[in-house]
Amino acid sequence: MVTSSITVVQCHPVPESFTTAVADRVRAAIEATGQSPNVLNLYHDNVDLVSADAATVAEHRELLSNTTTLIIIYPTWWSAQPALLQAWFDRVWARANTAPHHFASIRQIIVCTTHGSPKWLNALEGESGKRTVSRYLRYRCARGCRVTWIALYGMDTVDATGRQRHLDAVERRVRRRLSR
Repeated sequence: MVTSSITVVQCHPVPESFTTAVADRVRAAIEATGQSPNVLNLYHDNVDLVSADAATVAEHRELLSNTTTLIIIYPTWWSAQPALLQAWFDRVWARANTAPHHFASIRQIIVCTTHGSPKWLNALEGESGKRTVSRYLRYRCARGCRVTWIALYGMDTVDATGRQRHLDAVERRVRRRLSR
């Protein structure tokens, strides 16, 4: 596995998805800074987290322990992250160590996600995906870890122009966060 200070975790089962387009723009933003990210594509790397052996989990933990920026890209389904991403959180993060700041090298987390519903409905439902990252994962990272939330709400009703604007915004915001 390549060693980089930036790790991208992508989670969507369809290679032609909008999530993949977002991931492509994120990688372009990273490469524009002269870096090459580690990429974990949970579906396409055939990561079996239910029966994952200790070596696979240890490899993912080792990768995270050398990461300064973690970028998580996924669609929000039924008000939460996909089950495979939640399994990755459960196996790699939850059982890593009970002490806070286990992944103390991670100074920022950037989440790129889409929601089929509008922002007001997500707020009404409690934004569980956002809470998982900002309250649980962040607690296990460096003190003062920053979380950037880049979301496209109302994905089901956004036209091609709106999606293109979102892709441009993703690339711009990721590049800006990486230059700080």
